[in-house]
Amino acid sequence: MLDARDRQLLERVQLGLPVCSRPYADIGNALSMSEAEVLDRLSRLKQNGLIKRMGVIVKHHQLGYRANAMIVWNAPDNLVKQLGGHLSRFAFVTLCYQRPRHPEWPYNLYCMIHGKDRTTVLAQLEQLNAACGLTGFDQKVLFSRRCFKQRGAIYQPTDSRSLTHG
Repeated sequence: MLDARDRQLLERVQLGLPVCSRPYADIGNALSMSEAEVLDRLSRLKQNGLIKRMGVIVKHHQLGYRANAMIVWNAPDNLVKQLGGHLSRFAFVTLCYQRPRHPEWPYNLYCMIHGKDRTTVLAQLEQLNAACGLTGFDQKVLFSRRCFKQRGAIYQPTDSRSLTHG
C-alpha cells in the first residue's frame, strides 16, 4: 500500500539524488524523515515492484566521452547470461543486457562502451571479443551520432495502491 509519505518520497527521488556524501539523509531532511526511514521506504517500494531499479545517469558527453557505442551480438540464447556476466566485468562496459530478437533484428546481447575516441572503443571491443569468446558471433557496432535528454523514471500515481512508469 502506498501512503502519502511514499508519494512524497517518490516525487523527490524522481528529481534525482543530490550530489553529496549522504544523499538519502539530505532527502530525508527535506521530507522530515530520517535517513533510515528513506532507505527502508525505498527498499520496500522496490520489493513491492513499485520501483524497478535505482541507478545513476552519467552524462558521458559532458565528461569528454565522445565515442559512445552500443555493441550488439547475435549470441546463442543458452550462452547470453554467461557471456553477459563476462562482459560486465570489464570496467569500460557501462551497460550489459539481453533483449529479445525480432525477425528484422536478430541481436540479443547488448553492451555499451563510452570512450574518448573511436579508436579506443574499437580496441576495447577487440579485447571483449577475444576475452569473452565473441569473435564467432555476428555483431554490429552502433556509434551514437547525437545526445538525447537523459533522465530517470517518472512515477505517476494512478490510485492509492499502484504507480505507473511514465
